[in-house]
Amino acid sequence: MMPVTSRPIFIPWSKQRSVRLVAPLALLPLPACSGIQSVLDPQGPSAHQTAVMSWIMFAEGALIFLTVMAFVAYAMFASPNRSAKMGRRQLIVEGGILVPVVMLSALLVYGLTVTDAIVATTEEPSALRIEIVGEQWWWRVRYLDGAGKPSVVTANEVHIPIAQPVELSLRSADVIHSFWVPNLAGKVDMIPGHVNTLRLKAERPGVFRGQCAEYCGGPHALMAFYLVAQSPKEFNAWLAAQSRPAKEPRTSFLERGRTLFLSTECGKDHCCVDCHTIRGTPAGGQEGPDLTHVGSRHSIAAGILPNNIGTLAGWIADSQHIKPENRMPSFDIYSGAELRAVAAYLESLK
Repeated sequence: MMPVTSRPIFIPWSKQRSVRLVAPLALLPLPACSGIQSVLDPQGPSAHQTAVMSWIMFAEGALIFLTVMAFVAYAMFASPNRSAKMGRRQLIVEGGILVPVVMLSALLVYGLTVTDAIVATTEEPSALRIEIVGEQWWWRVRYLDGAGKPSVVTANEVHIPIAQPVELSLRSADVIHSFWVPNLAGKVDMIPGHVNTLRLKAERPGVFRGQCAEYCGGPHALMAFYLVAQSPKEFNAWLAAQSRPAKEPRTSFLERGRTLFLSTECGKDHCCVDCHTIRGTPAGGQEGPDLTHVGSRHSIAAGILPNNIGTLAGWIADSQHIKPENRMPSFDIYSGAELRAVAAYLESLK
């Protein structure tokens, strides 16, 4: 019997197997280049310039990486006499100091030039002004009239007309937030006691997702919103509809939901009417989002849930499980039928 010896086992690595494993990794970055929340899928003038600058920086970074890897490979596999030349003082000074200084300086000048171009494109006067207030952890949206007074109030969703510059007045009601719609513009901080201005323009109709880009405590990662770019005709129709009070319930079931919503005997420290406004009803709370036309929005809970009766009921019953630490308590006082009635009433507010 031959003695058993311990030897390492080497598994052949075929080219075909390498391709199968590496190819999916190469495709991973592709989904990030498009979509409703991607700086690499620009849909506005400012975003286009930012995307071009990003691609140039990516290309220069890739060039530097490949150059360094080429030098590493040369040092590892060249003959000792040739690889020893890699340690010459002249090569270190030129390759390690002069080349980076020149390339980074060129990027700095280019970046400043692009910044000036972005500022120039955003100086175009706009007829539409929107005030957006960042709150923990949602967005209050007010459309201002010529006198600077709110004409329409909504929440967690911004509508704008395409091909027209729009001025956004950004401020915070509590801590520092940051307003960011990657497809249309860069990030702008929302600072308590200070108003920052962002001007943007959408080139085509579409729905784009925005995000708070500054950590603001608690469920910061669940503080999103949607920006809807519409044709001027559709936008004007939407704005006119939003300015009207809430519709009256059409059925007894919806009437029951409204009665429950407006009740001041909900068994909680705060009832619905204490925090929310529904214009045309006694509900006039200012602590939470305006719900006058909540049924017409794409999402609820600041962009994290689709808007339908089921998600509305789930949010009312257990908001703290869905979005921990948000300011709305979970209302577990309703029976199943009552919860469906309240959710159906809110969903009917188009």
